[in-house]
Amino acid sequence: MTINRPDTMVLSTEDGTKVTVRLEINDKARRLILRLDERSRQAVAVAPNRRKLPDAAQFAAERVDWIADRLAELPPAISLAPGATFPLRGEPCKISLEGPGRRARLIHGDGLVLRVPGDPETTPQRVIRFLRTEAKRDLERSVVRHCKILHRQPRAISVKDTRSRWGSCTSDGRLSFSWRLIMAPPDVLEYVAAHECAHLLEMNHSPAFWAHVSRCCADWKIHRRWLREEGRALHAVGV
Repeated sequence: MTINRPDTMVLSTEDGTKVTVRLEINDKARRLILRLDERSRQAVAVAPNRRKLPDAAQFAAERVDWIADRLAELPPAISLAPGATFPLRGEPCKISLEGPGRRARLIHGDGLVLRVPGDPETTPQRVIRFLRTEAKRDLERSVVRHCKILHRQPRAISVKDTRSRWGSCTSDGRLSFSWRLIMAPPDVLEYVAAHECAHLLEMNHSPAFWAHVSRCCADWKIHRRWLREEGRALHAVGV
């Protein structure tokens, strides 16, 4: 075990594979927790207080093979650099710097091309900005459709880069979604929008809730399964 910084350590498996573990304190944790941060491709060992940090480090060290196996199973990382290809509405889309001006433009032809003229070093940020805008637009349209069916109106709609949820609904009717849904097939985005709109009527996952989802999205089980099986790959884009 090698400590790089007070909050990070490097572990080695028996075959020499190196894994990085981030040490964190969460005063709401009731026990030691070991989880994966798929974005940073690190393990995270959580302790309930600073006194327990050495225990968290030992907890991770004893499970280094499990960590290495889980990290090896992560989908390949996809950059958003010039020339890279990433999914957009379920279809491959190539990033190009060619074109006039500095505004990002989506070109439809033999294949999708996202033109983002400008400084190559800022390409990833500009691609993400474009995707967030597209996600907000698609999700707002979906929410309008579903809310018309359910006879409800949200208080607000926002897009974020959440890690644990594709969408959420607060008790006062604020809907929030992951912008990464714009990379999934459109029907998957529709399902998540329907799911959160249904929470405007039922803040639970009761049979009544799923009945509301079905009114908006009859094939919701298919799309939920897609997210469970393929959703991790969306979090590997732009890491």
